[in-house]
Amino acid sequence: MSAVDLVVTDLDGTLWSYDTVEQPHERTLAAWAELERRGVPVLVATGRRVTSTREPLAQLGLAPSAVVLNGALALDLASDEYFHRHHHTRDGAVAVLAAFRAHGLDPVVYVEHPAIEVYVSGAPSTSPEHLAALGDRARLADLDEVVATAPVLSFGVFGHEAATLHRIAAAIDDRAEPHVVADTWSDGHGLTVAPVGLSKWSGVLAYCARAGVDPARVLAIGDETNDVELLRNATVGLAMSDGHADARAAADRIVAPSGEGGWAAVLDYV
Repeated sequence: MSAVDLVVTDLDGTLWSYDTVEQPHERTLAAWAELERRGVPVLVATGRRVTSTREPLAQLGLAPSAVVLNGALALDLASDEYFHRHHHTRDGAVAVLAAFRAHGLDPVVYVEHPAIEVYVSGAPSTSPEHLAALGDRARLADLDEVVATAPVLSFGVFGHEAATLHRIAAAIDDRAEPHVVADTWSDGHGLTVAPVGLSKWSGVLAYCARAGVDPARVLAIGDETNDVELLRNATVGLAMSDGHADARAAADRIVAPSGEGGWAAVLDYV
């Protein structure tokens, strides 16, 4: 009997590599198709926002349920039905913004809004590539007003030195969940900040409750620091061999890199 009723996957560095962003290996796509044939659902769990999760998967003909922004929101991408949300408290959001600014950075601020996914200041500190990727889902705003009035889901900047981002993370790790991650667009690093006590696993539990899946029968696969709680809590945790050391330490098994189709190892447990 299979030990797994649900496969939960990260995207960047896991489903696809950083070298072939949004283009999974052919072995990975074949394994996903085999899971569908066997009736095993795949749940995406990513630090990406809704649009940047939905669009590349749609290009692959996929519309699974997804946990986005490191657990702050969860929805069914096919129906647009949301089944989980977790915002920063007002005081928490104000403190996070202050920590970024104490280090000379203006982050982008992700919010829950029908037409707007992120607010930016007049001088955003994120990389030009990240800013361009936000597209028409971003709006210019006074960030002080945003954190005081809007339902803030997450903060982020990309294209910076890891040391600077780790200092910001250390300043707020008692009131938020900061994650320093590899930057998809460059050789630099990014910092995303979710609400305190939140992780991708929070969204997984919400999905399990909605779908009637036993959380003790979940396989998770990931590669970065924001996957650690996911890998630790899943019954089976797989980490990519080229992933972050913390992710590899949290996993039960190390698999080949995403660029080699290592994701297909999920079939060994289904």
